[in-house]
Amino acid sequence: MELNENARIDTSQVDDRRGSGGGGGMGIPIPIGGGRGGIVGIIIAVLVALIGGGFGLNAMNGGGSDQGDNTSLERKCSAQDALEQLDCRNTAYVNSIQAYWRTALPEVFGEQYRPSKTVFFSQNVNTGCGAADSGVGPFYCPADDLVYIDLTFYRLLADQLGAEGEFAQPYVLAHEYGHHVQDLLGTEAQMRRQQQRDPNNANALSVKLELQADCYAGAWAKNATGTADEQGQKIFKSVTEQDIQQAIDTAEKIGDDAIQKRAGRPVNPDEFTHGTSEQRKQWFTKGYSTGDPKACDTFGGTL
Repeated sequence: MELNENARIDTSQVDDRRGSGGGGGMGIPIPIGGGRGGIVGIIIAVLVALIGGGFGLNAMNGGGSDQGDNTSLERKCSAQDALEQLDCRNTAYVNSIQAYWRTALPEVFGEQYRPSKTVFFSQNVNTGCGAADSGVGPFYCPADDLVYIDLTFYRLLADQLGAEGEFAQPYVLAHEYGHHVQDLLGTEAQMRRQQQRDPNNANALSVKLELQADCYAGAWAKNATGTADEQGQKIFKSVTEQDIQQAIDTAEKIGDDAIQKRAGRPVNPDEFTHGTSEQRKQWFTKGYSTGDPKACDTFGGTL
């Protein structure tokens, strides 16, 4: 993977709330992992809610939001070494993902794309879905249409799960923006209503939502080198097969079955919310191989 140093990094697509004090620091209860006692508990707590906010969204209620200050980020991301900075690279990833959907959503689904900012926060944050902390992992909040991430999450992903590849990062963000697309298309709302009508299949429906977001991430990855900034400069110079393998490797390591095994628990499909390692690999790969979001119908017309 190589980013284009000549492309402008648009920091207006990010709301930098790091150091703003965040929110109330309210802990988010996690159903798997033995609570937060010890590093294993923390790791599993984060991974259970990883990439999708499926559990995190349900756990948060009410609440307002804060405003960030992008002054430092703007200065950093306009410097010559901007692409060496984690936050600037992630902002560039956001730029690419949104550039893709700005074109793909109307072309594929006949709907206009509404941009969503990504909130960088540290430790805790107030959101339209309520107060959250880093333990909930990256998530999308449909109440305020924002993606949230504490960038230190990537260190945990690399150090504790071995998902060290750089492309794990845009995969995480592309998955979250997949949830934004589901929100815009009404898929998420339809799924929630179906869960209420059929509570026995609530987890299975959640899995389908998450796998579709994985597939949407794959579709973006296929088209990433075609995305450009407002001046027409390509954001990515290249995305290699090694990069795609890094995304697939990450998807496999965060499957529900892999997480349950890491927690020292027997694999229980009834508790799955995001899909198995094989399913996550399969649907990301389908999105990538086709490059077509319409191939991502994990619901099979059941909504």
